[in-house]
Amino acid sequence: MKFYIAVDCEGPACVVGEPGKGLGSGENYRFACLQATREANAAARALFDAGAQEVVVWDAHGTGVNLQYDLLDPRCRILLGSGHRGRFAGMDKSYTAVLFIGYHARKTPPGRVGHTFCSTAFQYYKLDGKEAGELAIDAAYAGELGVPVLFCAGDDACVAEARALFPGLAAVVTKEALSWTSALSRHPQAVCDDIYRTVRAAVPGAGTLVPYRMPGPLSVEIRYKRMEDAARAALTDRNGHPFAQPDPFTRSGVVDGVSALF
Repeated sequence: MKFYIAVDCEGPACVVGEPGKGLGSGENYRFACLQATREANAAARALFDAGAQEVVVWDAHGTGVNLQYDLLDPRCRILLGSGHRGRFAGMDKSYTAVLFIGYHARKTPPGRVGHTFCSTAFQYYKLDGKEAGELAIDAAYAGELGVPVLFCAGDDACVAEARALFPGLAAVVTKEALSWTSALSRHPQAVCDDIYRTVRAAVPGAGTLVPYRMPGPLSVEIRYKRMEDAARAALTDRNGHPFAQPDPFTRSGVVDGVSALF
């Protein structure tokens, strides 16, 4: 069995950021990185203890250099940094499932720091006319490779979104979102213990999971926060043509699948 753990930093226990700042520039960032590492490690240990032969931990937040890598189980392989093409580097159909740790809801209240990919760059992503967040897009990317979603950990808004997308999903709620920068959190160690138990219990059913798919042709609309970002976006449709620009902030086009966006 082979598993891929994608790790973001907004969703772990006791992570809230600060008003007017991105997570990476606030006092809460160092703890966010530590707790994201702990929660990812709890999931990795559970996978190995349930019989996994390979576990890749992907540092998926920002530029990909956030986690405290020496605290991860030494059996893990670790994907970090930026500059490579696509999501889930090295993933193929041989992987059993993907797990989402520290994820967050799309930009709809009351999700704690809800956004899609970058809160300072994008207003929204719409796929076939419906707003989509990182959960749906990453799951669809893995789904194109035939890899289903096994587990998700994040705040209550994140887990509610994940369960609506992936029926029967195993999940752990880390905290209750109260506002953009506040939450009623569970204790960090209690969350790690719960992740371990829940993931280990979910592994035996991994073979019955169905990949999440967004079949093409797929209409895409991306709304940017700045006109210059929209203007210089290098996006091409399924015919190799640049995405249309219906207004100064928006790019749109039709692609064969979400992997064409990365």
